[in-house]
This record gives sequence, C-alpha cells and structure tokens, in this order.
Amino acid sequence: MSRESETDLPAEAALPGVLPDALRSELIAFRRDMHMHPELGNQEFRTTAALKHRLEQAGLKPRVLGTGTGLVCDIGTAQGGTRDSRSSHLGGVRPMLALRADIDALPIPDTKTGVPYRSTVPDRAHACGHDVHTAAVLGAGLVLAGLERQGLLPHPVRLIFQPAEEVLPGGAADAIEAGVLDGVGRIIAVHCDPRVDAGLIGLRPGPITSACDRLEITLDGPGGHTARPHLTTDMVTAAAKVATEVPALLARRVDARSGLAVTWGRIESGHTCNVIPQHAELSGTVRCLDLPAWRDAPDLVHAAIDEIAALHQAKTQINYVRGVPPVVNDPVVTELLRDAQSARRGPYAIEDTEQSLGGEDFSWYLEQVPGAMARLGVRVPGSQVPYDLHRGDFDVDEHAIQVGVELFTAAALIDGNRS
Repeated sequence: MSRESETDLPAEAALPGVLPDALRSELIAFRRDMHMHPELGNQEFRTTAALKHRLEQAGLKPRVLGTGTGLVCDIGTAQGGTRDSRSSHLGGVRPMLALRADIDALPIPDTKTGVPYRSTVPDRAHACGHDVHTAAVLGAGLVLAGLERQGLLPHPVRLIFQPAEEVLPGGAADAIEAGVLDGVGRIIAVHCDPRVDAGLIGLRPGPITSACDRLEITLDGPGGHTARPHLTTDMVTAAAKVATEVPALLARRVDARSGLAVTWGRIESGHTCNVIPQHAELSGTVRCLDLPAWRDAPDLVHAAIDEIAALHQAKTQINYVRGVPPVVNDPVVTELLRDAQSARRGPYAIEDTEQSLGGEDFSWYLEQVPGAMARLGVRVPGSQVPYDLHRGDFDVDEHAIQVGVELFTAAALIDGNRS
C-alpha cells in the first residue's frame, strides 16, 4: 500500500541524504517485485541477483556470500577488515557501521486481495516485512553511495543482506562465519511493526525480542484396546499431560520475570476411536525474555518433560533445537537511532516499545558487536485493519520504506561524524 502524499520533513532535517522522489518510487517498485517473487531461506537466488545488479549499477562492488545467497557491500574506503577491529580502535582505524536487512520469505500462502503485487509463488509470502527491510537498506546504500561520490560520507558503511532469517538457528550465524562483521564496530537494523503508524519508529534499550527455540517430542509405550487402558500406556492422556503440565511445572521452576514459556503448535496421536496408540508427537516453541533463562532452558525443559512422561510410563525422545537468543539493544547504539530519527522527523516520531516474544536472529550479531534494532512503523495512520506478522494478509504502508532509508542514512552520517 502507498499513500498519495507524504508527511513533510521537519525543519530539523538538516542532514544530507533525504530520499529523492525518483529513488523512492524505484524502491517501492523493487519492494513490490520482491513481494511478488518470495523465496525461502537459502533459496533467495533471484533476490540476491536483483540486489547485486542494482548495487553494481551504482558503481559498488557487492560480494555474494559463500552459500550463494545474500551479499555484503561496502560503501567508502574500508581500512579496517580484521575480526579484532570489531570492538576497538586499532591502529587509528575506527570500525565501520553496518546496516543489516534480511531477504527471505515465509512458507505460507499470500491471502491479500485487491493489490497488484500479491505473491505469484504458491504457499510463499513476504508476510514478515523482509521486503521492506531490504528496500530500506538498498535505498540507504544508494543514497550513501551518492554522498560518497560527493565527498560527503564521513566514514565507510557496510550493507549486509542476510539470507535465511526464518530458518533456525538463523542465517546470521552463517553470515558471521563468512566474515560480514570483519571490520564492523556497530550494527543497526529495523523490523516492521504493524502496530505502529508509518512515519514512526519504536525504540527500546536492552532486550527488544525474546529467545526462541524449537521443541520436538516423541512419546512411546505399549498401546492396546480402549476397554483395557490399565494394561497400556495411555498415550493420548500422556501426551495431553505433557502438553498441559510441562508449561505449568516450568512456571514454578523459573523466575517469572524471565518469561520462559512453552507453547505447542502440534500434537498427533492415534488413528481410530477404540485403539490406544503406541506413539504420540508434540512440537512447539520455547521462548524466554533473558539470556540466563535461555541458557538454562534446555536442561529445565528436558527434566520437566521426563518427569511428567514418567508418571504415565511413557518413554521420551526429545529434540531440543537451539534457535536464537534475545536481541539486546546496546544503549549507545539505541541513542544513535534516536538521534537519527530525531534529526529526520523530530523527537515526536519516536515511541517507546515493549519487548516482543518474537525471535530474531539479529541477536547473533549482537553477540559479537554492539548494535540495536528499531521497530519500523508500517501501519497506515488511522487504519483499523488488524494486520499482523506471519499472516497471509500482512501488508504495509510503503511510506515506511522512506522512513527506513532516511533513518539509516542519518545514523550513518551522525555515527561517521563522531570521533
């Protein structure tokens, strides 16, 4: 969705790097094309090629990551380039600021109606806003490249277009292994927020997302006739008890302030009404709000499952898949984003935001370097349509792309001018 008129920038917008109208229109078109051709994690070949082509048109030299999807691109003359330069000034060289976008889509159908950019790929959709993130970082890169040609870019900047954010434990780990943080000292990103009006961003120092892991359980035991449950392991009851009592037990073994929660998405057992099955399966997610609880979660969850299952003589097999830790925003980098948004749109274009229970693999970058993620408002102001992430009807006010571009460019300029 796009509005015919845009909110005028305030008088505070004295920095260069405001998005030109022609590039704004191009970025909306780029976002819509990407939206029409969604690609799952580690399959983003078309998206990668489109980004590479556009950056090369601007005279830049993007490098495709070794996995074949995703890319990294430096703007300006990078003089750092060692892992040790991430967190300190070595040899008088200050590490770069990185702008990160994720480029993958979700394996769900696009159910929007009445828009020309609906997904053309069955059961695939950009239902989390990664197309908006990508367009914003691409636009920022093109604007900053123009400033660099004019001698107005005070310090090199790196663009990171990361694949497979939706694939646990996240493509960020592979990107880091490929060296995208070499020479980087700080990193910033945005995430679409359908609860916040376009034109605004949400900020929060400290944890802004939760940890998220995946949990898969199988229960086994002798089944039998429903007339004689006392001679069997009553597998349906055992599965039901695990589903209800494991979360309740964990709530009494973990500090409530850590917010550790097990939520089930699938339970399967049995095939007919008068046979007690021999097998049951449950799968779900484990989420928590702080790092200590996340580190302890596997042992705690294993113990709770085994304890409840044993009461019903069910044998367990547990596959606990590590996902991502919480995104913990660095206070200094959060203030950089606050200063950037204030410079572009004034301090009233910033909201405080709460910690989300969603997971984001941007957290892996923050295990290595300080950084921060802002929530990018994408709701049409005044709209009562309840869009949400990971739904097939998810859509955005495309004015958010301009807001993202100008937030990133202002952050790069402000950061570059600081000693």
